[in-house]
Amino acid sequence: MDMVSKALTIAGTDPTGGAGIQADLKTFQELGVFGMSVITSVVSQNTLGVRSFVDMHEEFIESQIDAVFEDIRPDAVKTGMLSNPSAIAIVAKKLKEYNVSQYVLDPVMVASSGHELISQEARQSVKEELLPLATLVTPNLPEAQALTGLTIETIEDMKEAGRILVEEYGVKAALIKGGHYKGEADDYLYNGTEFLKFSAKRFDTKHTHGSGCTYAAAITARLAEGDSLNQAVEHGKSFITSAISNPLEIGKGQGPTNHWGHRLTTK
Repeated sequence: MDMVSKALTIAGTDPTGGAGIQADLKTFQELGVFGMSVITSVVSQNTLGVRSFVDMHEEFIESQIDAVFEDIRPDAVKTGMLSNPSAIAIVAKKLKEYNVSQYVLDPVMVASSGHELISQEARQSVKEELLPLATLVTPNLPEAQALTGLTIETIEDMKEAGRILVEEYGVKAALIKGGHYKGEADDYLYNGTEFLKFSAKRFDTKHTHGSGCTYAAAITARLAEGDSLNQAVEHGKSFITSAISNPLEIGKGQGPTNHWGHRLTTK
């Protein structure tokens, strides 16, 4: 059993199962990785939007993280919704304490519905405390703008955001996702040396709820399996493309992606 790869997600919940902890665990399972979770916030949301959320106390977040690492050490860690500076500080402390070497930071800031999920103070804490610890940060364009202060309108702007995150904020690599950009769904990975482009056809569907969580979780799962960062992003891109291109078409709003879509995609 020591050969089983293990991944931990530290994030908020989604009772309808499309995003957050639930999406992460589904993704880990689909990719053959044993998934574990630490809940930072309990969120009342569905495909129509976020209603409210309750943050876990930082001492309880710390207790959950300790419970995992003291028993089943994960091979890779992903963080999602961290809504306040106290939660961010505890997670940063624990990532350093347990010397986590494979850490994917999904800087969840705004829900697909437009609901703010993180305070302005917390955004600054993400930049100062979490980015320097991360193996990879995976912002969409609004998140990249919030983190860097740039107005992103072109591919060169996307690349500049990647440079800033790596060279000024200290993250090892940045994946700037182009889901909100025009044209094809192209993402740009900057590792401090070069840019790599990951492309996919854009599909005409509104069912993309939880796509950011799922993409980052897929990358985390592959890192847990021992992939290089480039390989992990390539696998993650393929997984999320299959999840979006095989929509379940459920929910009254922006429905969830299909976490078993990769099983339906003909290679």
